[in-house]
Amino acid sequence: MDANSSRFQSFGQTEINWDKLDKAKFYGIGAGLFTGITVALYPVSVVKTRMQVAVKDSAEKNAASVVKGLLKNDGVPGLYRGFGTVITGAIPARIIFLTALETTKVGAFKMVEPFKLSEPSQAAIANGLAGMTASLFSQAVFVPIDVISQKLMVQGYSGNARYNGGLDVARKLIKSDGIRGLYKGFGLSVITYSPSSAVWWASYGASQRIIWRFLGQNSASESFAPSHTQLISVQAGGGIIAGATASCITTPLDTIKTRLQVMGDKGKTARQIVESLIAEDGWKGFYRGLGPRFFSMSAWGTSMILAYEYLKRLCANDEQS
Repeated sequence: MDANSSRFQSFGQTEINWDKLDKAKFYGIGAGLFTGITVALYPVSVVKTRMQVAVKDSAEKNAASVVKGLLKNDGVPGLYRGFGTVITGAIPARIIFLTALETTKVGAFKMVEPFKLSEPSQAAIANGLAGMTASLFSQAVFVPIDVISQKLMVQGYSGNARYNGGLDVARKLIKSDGIRGLYKGFGLSVITYSPSSAVWWASYGASQRIIWRFLGQNSASESFAPSHTQLISVQAGGGIIAGATASCITTPLDTIKTRLQVMGDKGKTARQIVESLIAEDGWKGFYRGLGPRFFSMSAWGTSMILAYEYLKRLCANDEQS
């Protein structure tokens, strides 16, 4: 084994490499795990989206009032508007994302090796590049799903149209704008989610190493053998830090993107949306839905990463050592 392989394997004390996974098991079990997490956290996305598109005179100014309004008008199903569309597209999008993430991460670690950077820096760069690449690849599937689901989330709210399900949204968008109607905000989506994914994964990769060092451990040491409880605790901590960092940095772009995708059919451009946000709430308007997004990214990130790391341990081939 050469020096580069040895160094990369040292990261494997806390991370299981792509080539050591049973792929069929990984995709099959992974689909079920992430579907469960999506079911649990989907209402937060609905609340965040409604807050971002609310007009100035809307009575629902905070997350609690949005939830109250949804439950009053539609009951619990109101918290899951657009869910069928999301869950249908989530599986192929996630398969693309995870495959691109893991395969890119392997190459990225090898690429940064010659620079002799610190372990947290190597992890941040490699994970960041992998996260950004994975996001870019998955946007082709994710954006149409995002556009359709968000229109369903806000139908009948703040003057938005009503639809008879996801297919009705898709049909009307294609009829009015062609296929490009399904890709409204694609550029902003790429600009939002790719950096967000890069920041999330970079923060996660670096924060894990920093936490291990704080605990007096060196995750790059060949003798490093953390307990199951230690692994879960550090990975959860890394997920919370990553979610907090990414949400604070990218919420303004996410607010603009959401409004463009939902309100673009009213003739609004990205520039007009920016101007209306400033006119309505000043610069704080760009942080509409920050609370739910902060919670969503932290809760989703922590749940996702724990499930993801568990999934990799579960699907690791016996001969991985």
